[in-house]
Amino acid sequence: MESVLSKYENQITIFTDYLEEFPDTDELVWILGKQHLLKMEKAKLLSDISARLWFTYRKKFSPIGGTGPSSDAGWGCMLRCGQMMLAQALICRHLGRDWNWQKQKEQPKEYQRILQCFLDRKDCCYSIHQMAQMGVGEGKSIGEWFGPNTVAQVLKKLALFDEWNSLAVYVSMDNTVVIEDIKKMCCVPPLGANAAGENPPDFVTASNQSQGISAFCPAWKPLLLIVPLRLGINQINPVYVDAFKECFKMPQSLGALGGKPNNAYYFIGFLGNELIFLDPHTTQTFVDTEENGTVDDQTFHCLQSPQRMNILNLDPSVALGFFCKEEKDFDSWCSLVQKEILKENLRMFELVQKHPSHWPPFVPPTKPEVTTTGAEFIDSTEQLEDFDLEEDFEILSV
Repeated sequence: MESVLSKYENQITIFTDYLEEFPDTDELVWILGKQHLLKMEKAKLLSDISARLWFTYRKKFSPIGGTGPSSDAGWGCMLRCGQMMLAQALICRHLGRDWNWQKQKEQPKEYQRILQCFLDRKDCCYSIHQMAQMGVGEGKSIGEWFGPNTVAQVLKKLALFDEWNSLAVYVSMDNTVVIEDIKKMCCVPPLGANAAGENPPDFVTASNQSQGISAFCPAWKPLLLIVPLRLGINQINPVYVDAFKECFKMPQSLGALGGKPNNAYYFIGFLGNELIFLDPHTTQTFVDTEENGTVDDQTFHCLQSPQRMNILNLDPSVALGFFCKEEKDFDSWCSLVQKEILKENLRMFELVQKHPSHWPPFVPPTKPEVTTTGAEFIDSTEQLEDFDLEEDFEILSV
């Protein structure tokens, strides 16, 4: 009986308990690119929030690295937030943004497979084990707290071992997104193309890319785009607030990683000047696959009150996430950025067409040449030297 109770110890199943948490206002609420009229659509809004996969601290999983911690309580919150952002990308990739979760309802097999990518086991590609050990290559000891940029770099490298989802993960550098580099990474050459690979031709401006490049991009690898930023020194500069909120309105939005020092949250939307977030700071017991191969998902969806915080209380170190399943989605994102982000005098980040000449040449990341599986590969931290370390992002001038 005790094990049954612990399995559901964090679940609050009565929606009406937190319908009143939101104020009675005519304002729009934005959640990952979708708008909800709060006064008329509270139930729909909360259903949308509860459908997001919720990853929290866990306990009683197998020790990381064989002898390491068996719980990530106190140090794994940013890793869990990174898992939530990536899981949202995979939901959009396989099920679409409009897919919704209902408690105790049979879900598509793709949903179960996505969930299994994040179980707390060494052989799951985005488990806490894999992320913590890949973090060693980023200079983070197992059990050490990660920042948004470090989590982004870890996800980029782990994705190289994930053949099923087959994502291209681009992490911007120096607050700059380079269209040319993303096109080079996401455009899959046709069968029979030169094995050595030829660079795609020069690209035209974002506004007419769809006409100018379609002939050269026969297939598009779904893109997870992460933009690590520093929006101030000790606190967020108010000049960035409007642009930051605009990002949650974009259809490609995966929200943002951030929070407060050593206290990470996954931000999924906003109401007025309050950010709405999922909080990983709840310790639940490890959940594994059942005998029939499925995962009981009741503790992977937050049915508690969605939390909010004033945007000016946000730590300035953040990472924005976007998902572009098709090339047209990326082209649309570029247009939105030019219209809503680049119009500001003090820009939150830059979007440029060409790879900056003073940067090292861009080489799309590839899976290291090893004969082991991804799980076995990063089980040996010595082999992490095969990866180049990324420099931290720069602080924006304020």
